[in-house]
Amino acid sequence: MEFTLLHKEKNSKARAGILKTDHSVIETPIFMPVGTQGTVKAISQRVLTEDINAPIILGNTYHLYLRPGIEILEDFGGLHNFMKWERSILTDSGGFQIYSLSDLRKIKNNGVEFRSHLDGSKHFFSPGKVIGIQRSIGSDIMMVLDECTPYPCEYDYAEKSKNLTSNWARLNLEAFHSSEPKYGYKQALFGIIQGSVYKDLRENSAKDLVSLDFDGYAIGGLAVGEPAETMNEIVDFTTDFIPDSKPRYLMGVGRPENILDAVERGIDMFDCVMPTRNARNAYLFTSQGIITIKNSIYKNDKSPLDPECDCYTCRTYSKGYLRHLYNANEILALELGTIHNLSYYLNLVREARKRILNDSFSEWKESIINLISKNNKEIKED
Repeated sequence: MEFTLLHKEKNSKARAGILKTDHSVIETPIFMPVGTQGTVKAISQRVLTEDINAPIILGNTYHLYLRPGIEILEDFGGLHNFMKWERSILTDSGGFQIYSLSDLRKIKNNGVEFRSHLDGSKHFFSPGKVIGIQRSIGSDIMMVLDECTPYPCEYDYAEKSKNLTSNWARLNLEAFHSSEPKYGYKQALFGIIQGSVYKDLRENSAKDLVSLDFDGYAIGGLAVGEPAETMNEIVDFTTDFIPDSKPRYLMGVGRPENILDAVERGIDMFDCVMPTRNARNAYLFTSQGIITIKNSIYKNDKSPLDPECDCYTCRTYSKGYLRHLYNANEILALELGTIHNLSYYLNLVREARKRILNDSFSEWKESIINLISKNNKEIKED
């Protein structure tokens, strides 16, 4: 993996770069559609490639380990070949999923014991095992095993968790360097900075991980319930300790305004289920604000979903037709909504990149956030 920083906006910490893996060239900032179980829900790999032009998607180690399982993935030659995806894949380590199963897990110094949400069977993830699983998956970018703290949490717990994550990071790196890729192409490994909302812990965690020289760095443990202002403050603080030469990934974020706020603070990479999940629930992002397409005000509306969007959905269909599909529970509604929402997110970061390169990002970002806020207040629902 190679990362090249091309430009930093003169009025902010916003960055434009190029991230290269053996599978694709990724222009940053970038949003990664979430394909947890080897698929981005409701759309095909062809659509992701040809219509949305996503250069990278995200998979999940925890879910892929449980189903279809490592033996099957290895038999198919890795996740790329299994799902017929020719571009880049980043895999989360599964730490967040284990965090969300807090009543079914037991954290130990050498890893975490947990029970499957599928059948209750007992499993154990150590840092070395997580690296081995991701070698079998064959993702281009792998994440270390970490512990994601809840919000709020006491300082003592956050410190203990940060120390555990730093220790696991070393073990992850040792396992990474002592193993080889299985499928003939290179894999990269990112460290994950933890520390909850405590700045001294974030600084300590960042310095710990930077000293280990990972290929990139993620900021984890945010977007778990804290106010947006707090998240922005921690992101702004933490990016000061990450080298300019390494890509920066804010995990699990988020709403369009959250992404733009984080870009302004020096983040390069994002993922979130929001665009796909909301599309399946008739909640669509547009330049005119968020539309709940099932509402009756759209039943005779012959206009496109978003006149400023050139995605397949907006080029082809009316709001009236989309409303009909959703209210009739037609499967096509989920695909068309997902195409649009992902296109909206990818177009947002692509425009952000253009603005960074010509030093107009900060002004543009404020106008977009103000427009989002204004339009969402004005849209009335039934």
